[in-house]
Amino acid sequence: MLLDNMDPEMVKAVIETIPAELTVINAADEVAGWNKHETRLFKRPMSAMGMNFRQCHPEKSLAMVEKLIAEMKAGTREKAVFWIDLPVAKDGPKHKIFIEFHALRDAKGAYLGCMEFTQDVTAIRALEGQRRLMD
Repeated sequence: MLLDNMDPEMVKAVIETIPAELTVINAADEVAGWNKHETRLFKRPMSAMGMNFRQCHPEKSLAMVEKLIAEMKAGTREKAVFWIDLPVAKDGPKHKIFIEFHALRDAKGAYLGCMEFTQDVTAIRALEGQRRLMD
């Protein structure tokens, strides 16, 4: 793998710098970690670490998330993509939030867990024309 030359400190820095929120659950359905702790759209209390994901999801979306994880474990689904409108500040305008779930697999295809990738794409959607590197 091309990332083998990266030490754990660099891997951590890369994960924290990714312009999106990541949450990872392991094969036992436990929250294994997340990035951007202080600035998340979907805040996670430290008590969520190691908790079953079912205890962390809102009731209204839980059945869908359970189905998605079951399909990933069974190997019938690799990812799910959706988006929602969410106010990011109290009484503020709604932002377009893009969310992806990806199955995590080892080299042989065995299920290792799931990664949730969340990004506020409001500014991206508003882009027009082009802006070059040094503009």
